[in-house]
Amino acid sequence: MVIQEVTNYLEKLAPVSLQESYDNSGLLIGSPNNNIDKALITLDVTENVINEAIDSKCGLIIAHHPVIFKGLKKLTGSNITERIVLKAVKSDIAIYAIHTNLDNVISGVNGILAEKLGIKNTKILRPKNGGLLKVVCFCPTNHTKKVQQAMFDAGAGNIGNYDSCSYLGEGTGTFRALDGSNPFVGQPNELHKEEEVRIETIVPEHRLTDVVKALVIAHPYEEPAYDIYTLNNTNTNIGSGLIGEIDKALPIKEYLLSVKQILGTAYIKHNELVERPVKKVAICGGSGSFLINAAASKNADLFITSDIKYHDYFEHEGNMTIADAGHFETEHPVKELLYSLLKENFPNFALQISDKSVNPISFL
Repeated sequence: MVIQEVTNYLEKLAPVSLQESYDNSGLLIGSPNNNIDKALITLDVTENVINEAIDSKCGLIIAHHPVIFKGLKKLTGSNITERIVLKAVKSDIAIYAIHTNLDNVISGVNGILAEKLGIKNTKILRPKNGGLLKVVCFCPTNHTKKVQQAMFDAGAGNIGNYDSCSYLGEGTGTFRALDGSNPFVGQPNELHKEEEVRIETIVPEHRLTDVVKALVIAHPYEEPAYDIYTLNNTNTNIGSGLIGEIDKALPIKEYLLSVKQILGTAYIKHNELVERPVKKVAICGGSGSFLINAAASKNADLFITSDIKYHDYFEHEGNMTIADAGHFETEHPVKELLYSLLKENFPNFALQISDKSVNPISFL
């Protein structure tokens, strides 16, 4: 398989354009045109993981965390990053990172974490502003359904927990086909009037190219007319963290003990436990202390994340339990997610989950 086939799929799942400004997702090492027989899925790229890829004959490593995060000014092998990059290049192993772009999609890192922890009816905890467009096109009445469905299939019309969202308005279109044209309706050099439907639908910016292409292919006209408008709406399907509910309210300690067992964490650090049962749970896999106030503003009983600083535990004491379940522990389910999605879409492609990708933090 060509590497680009795999990366194209991953970037439909989590477009690189959705990564945070500080991030470095995408193909970091290797040519997208290289042929590979097998891929290794990992949370981090370490020297042990590189050796595992070599031993297993994996031509591609798909990692959550980018191995190249800051700019490299030299390659002398003087630190772990340089040694990993040198060994990958020498061994002809490509490395692809799918990091905060996968954090920012509702079905990504936090989606699999919510599934593991039994959190349902989830919504983005802090949605992103912008990144949305409105596409408007005009087509003959009897072709409305075909064009509309093609746009939906390409990624248009999703608002929150609803899809196939659009507005239809009837009107009359006019045009004159000039010499050299091949009009679907009307005669060359004659002004023509056609009963048409105006289709308006919302499109995430990263889906625009696909939606416009689908529109043009499905449209019967030689030169379909369409408009693109920039919106400042909040995109409820893109953003940081998730919030939802567990099936049955549980005593906070009982639920946290189940979280500890499910994630396999050595211990969970938390502030003073809120006395009321936990029902509404907010989560952010990895470092999510920046979402503490967002979770509180949504009346979460519990916020689960990692890398919480000392003074953060004082926030919302008595109102919301804040729990640090570990960075590795809250993100390692992403390996299972990527494996299952890639296996479903490339059933004949060899995939392997790394057994060398381990928590770098140990406990006494």
